[in-house]
Amino acid sequence: MAGFTIAHLDEFERPFPKWALARKSLGLQSFGMNVVELPPGESIPEHDETPTDQEEVFIVLSGEATMVIDGKDHPAPAGTFTRLDPEPQRTVVNRSDADVAVLIVSAPRTSGYTPMDWA
Repeated sequence: MAGFTIAHLDEFERPFPKWALARKSLGLQSFGMNVVELPPGESIPEHDETPTDQEEVFIVLSGEATMVIDGKDHPAPAGTFTRLDPEPQRTVVNRSDADVAVLIVSAPRTSGYTPMDWA
């Protein structure tokens, strides 16, 4: 084992048309990370992460997404980062006329991660 993995988005496993499985394709074991590509009018299932106690971050890579958190719309153009505790209901919706790509990163709050003081 080389101790690292380099892969392009086009190489990620895609069991469903919208989902690029970054975690699985890169062999990540300490946190989840996947890319969802939403055509106009599409969304991901509304959900919360209470059963898994996962904190999630949604990073809009391209396009004009809308984050819907507990039923309230939040515009999320490319470059927007949204962090969520496990409890709020959330979904990502593409109400624009162009494709949207969103990177979703998650880990249980009990993951053992220790932030560095300066970062």
